Amino acid sequence: MEINDTYQTIASASEEILFKEKGSKFFGYAFPIDHEDEVKPKIEDLKKQHPHAVHYCYAYQLGVGNKMSYRANDDGEPSNTAGAPIYGQIQSFGLTNVVVVVVRIFGGVKLGVGGLIAAYRTTAQMTLEVCEIVEKTIDETFLISFDYKNMNKVMRVIKEKKLEIVSQEMEMDEITGQPIGKIVTKTRKKNAESIFSIFDLMFEIDIKII
Repeated sequence: MEINDTYQTIASASEEILFKEKGSKFFGYAFPIDHEDEVKPKIEDLKKQHPHAVHYCYAYQLGVGNKMSYRANDDGEPSNTAGAPIYGQIQSFGLTNVVVVVVRIFGGVKLGVGGLIAAYRTTAQMTLEVCEIVEKTIDETFLISFDYKNMNKVMRVIKEKKLEIVSQEMEMDEITGQPIGKIVTKTRKKNAESIFSIFDLMFEIDIKII
């Protein structure tokens, strides 16, 4: 079975987008994220930027396939009039690992349920339209440990398989006093099993997923 190990996200934070409707101002922002913990600090920054706003509505999506998670937040607007239409645009653009925030400054005229849904949807759409959308791979990360004498064998596989080296270091084995190499490397998920097997079968070389 073919493993889906790519996803689409935005390359960088969007520029600020402004949409106006009956006096209300809707400011749109999009940010690439890798974890839900990154969402709250971005909201806090926008609250400092727009201290007179009344709603900071957002939606995010993370992960792919059966490891996908999302959240939509109306932040005081009527239920499903803000977070849901924002989330709908994230889905429409086919994105993940992204959060879209729409900050509303009330203009004195109520928009009604339909008006709110349209305003938040339009702002989210305009925000994502200015973003550069990129395709990324889902990667598996390995720690490869080996005696220094086996360094060339390890590096040959890394070079042949075009593995990305995240970090590498040498340390002394406390028992033997011999130098031990440790390399953290990563490869896209669909290649991970075969790469793991290659190193796992090599004598005096240890590999584990981290």
